[in-house]
Amino acid sequence: MNIIVFIKQIPDSDEVKLDENGNLIRSGAGTMINPVDKNAIEAGLSLRDRFGGKVTAVTMGPPQAEDVLKRALFMGCDEAVLLSDRAFGGADTLATGYVLSMAAKKLGSFDLAIFGNKASDAETAQTGPVTAGFLGLPLITSVDGIELDGSAIVCRRSFTNGIETSKTELPAVITVTPAINTPRFMTPANVIEGLKKGITVWSCADLGCDESKCGVKGSPSRTKRVTVPPVREVDSTVISGSSDETAGILAGLLADMHLI
Repeated sequence: MNIIVFIKQIPDSDEVKLDENGNLIRSGAGTMINPVDKNAIEAGLSLRDRFGGKVTAVTMGPPQAEDVLKRALFMGCDEAVLLSDRAFGGADTLATGYVLSMAAKKLGSFDLAIFGNKASDAETAQTGPVTAGFLGLPLITSVDGIELDGSAIVCRRSFTNGIETSKTELPAVITVTPAINTPRFMTPANVIEGLKKGITVWSCADLGCDESKCGVKGSPSRTKRVTVPPVREVDSTVISGSSDETAGILAGLLADMHLI
């Protein structure tokens, strides 16, 4: 199988700061791979390990976004591609999906494109579906189980009221949730092997993109302001005593609040 895994570099949530205008201060802030994208990588590697083929990791971003591609290579991906150009800056999910679809087309024939279901920095859950739309391929979202059935993929989706099984012919696009697997660790052997692999860099011109569809020019949506939610103070009560004593006190408190 030829598999593409699209991943994203996001700001480290512990280091995110805003200026007085509510704009994200990126200088000096640490970055990290979007957490669920590690599950997407693992899903691709697991399929490759079972059925053969290769896994190509792709990300769009500035030159430092190579860091997440290195992690993908260290996990075991076969190839890595960075989409980097000033023309891509300020892209919303529509413009991002367009560029990613052009990269998928340039990579040539593939069987499956995998995304994490959402990015922790924006949580729109739109990039995978938008990319599938530009590619004209079937899409299954929020997948937590994968099986192959001949030339088709069978996906499990879990909900609070049940489990859904969806099937579609390949090639296809899927987005996965953290429940699909546990990402593998980076082994010394894979790290050594990954260090031998180069990262391909493609610009807007390399992809043959229409610049009017990229970056700010191709982004109809605008983020007017980002705010930090206020810290909510919560009253708390510490109960001490023996098990029987604390159980009695707790029962009394819950009864006073009409919870039992």
